[in-house]
Amino acid sequence: MTQSHYRDGRNSAKFRMEASDQGVVFEYGHGPGGCDHLGAREAWVFEHEGRYHMTYDGAGRHAWLVCLATSTDLVQWERHGPIIECGKPGSPDSATASYGTVSKHGGKWHMFYLGSPNVTPAPNFIPSFPYLTLKAEADSPRGPWRKRYDITPWQPQPGSYYQDTASPGRIIEHGGEFLQFFSASVKKDFGRGCEIKRTLGIARTRDLDGPWTLDPEPLAPLDDQIENSDLYYEPSNGYWFLFTNHVGILSEADINPANMPEAIEGNPEEFTDAIWVYWSKDPNHWNPEHKAVVLDGKNCTWAKRCIGLPGIIVRDGRLAILYDGAPGESVSHMRRSIGLAWLNLPLVPPA
Repeated sequence: MTQSHYRDGRNSAKFRMEASDQGVVFEYGHGPGGCDHLGAREAWVFEHEGRYHMTYDGAGRHAWLVCLATSTDLVQWERHGPIIECGKPGSPDSATASYGTVSKHGGKWHMFYLGSPNVTPAPNFIPSFPYLTLKAEADSPRGPWRKRYDITPWQPQPGSYYQDTASPGRIIEHGGEFLQFFSASVKKDFGRGCEIKRTLGIARTRDLDGPWTLDPEPLAPLDDQIENSDLYYEPSNGYWFLFTNHVGILSEADINPANMPEAIEGNPEEFTDAIWVYWSKDPNHWNPEHKAVVLDGKNCTWAKRCIGLPGIIVRDGRLAILYDGAPGESVSHMRRSIGLAWLNLPLVPPA
C-alpha cells in the first residue's frame, strides 16, 4: 500500500492521471427563485435530444434540492430550477431531495436520488445522516417526476460498510444485470474517537423498479475515503474507469477556526479534496492499488483545496468532467460552483 501523505493515515493515490482544467462554467447564485443562492454542487450530466442535461444540488432558501440546467456546449447553461421537492413531514426525504442520478431504461426515465429527514440548521441545510437512496420516474428528463415511495431500492444496514450512507451512483448494464455503484459509509469509533470512513459498493438488480442485492464487501477499502461515482468504458482497450471524489483532512498547521468547514457529520476537519479514478477490465472487481489523482489543488485553476463530485460525459472526442469546488483556499461545503476539466481520449491507465 502506498504511504499516506494524510496526517491520519488514510490511503493515498500513488499515480496521477491529470485532467486539464477549464475553470468555472456554472457559478452558484443565479438559479430561479434563489434555488442555488448558497451553492451549486454535485453535478450529474447526460445527453438527450442534442442537449446536455445537468442535475445538480441547489443549496436553496429552505433545502438542498435536485435542480436542472441544460446546455449545448457544457459552458453556457440555461437554469430551470428544482425538478423535485422535499417530501412531507415523516417521509424519508422530508429535509432534502438531492443528488439526482438520472438514466433512461425501458421507455421511461429513472431517478435515484439522495433523501434524508435530517439537515443542519438554517441557513445552510446541509444534508445529514442517514443518506438514503430513493426513486422517482418521469416521461421526460425535465419531469414532472413522480416519487415512488412504494419502491425501496435498499436501506442502510447496522454493522455493514453501508450502515450510515447507502446513497445512489452510476448505473451500468453488465452481464445481464444492472450494477449501481453506490456511496457507503460507517460512523463509529475506529480507535481515534468517533469518525466516518467512506467507500463505494455495488448494488445489483435485473429490474430498476425491483429489489437490489448489495455486495457484502465494498469495492475499495474504507480507508480510501471515497464517495459518489461515475464510470466511463474505454472501447479501445477494454478498461472501465471509475471516477469518484476523495475526502481529505486538514493538516495540523491548517486547523484553526477560519479554516474549519461548517458543521456536518463526522470530523469537521474533513473536506472533499480531489477527484480520483480507478481502473479495471472487470467492473465487478477493482484493485485498490489501481487508482490515480485526476484533479486536485495542483492542477485546478480556481479551487486550490476543495474539489468535489465528478460527473463525466464524452464531447468532441474528449472526456469532460464537471465537478464542484470552493474558490481559492476555501474548504467550505457552501458557496461552491461547478467547474469543467478535460481528459484526452482514449483513456489509458497510468504506467
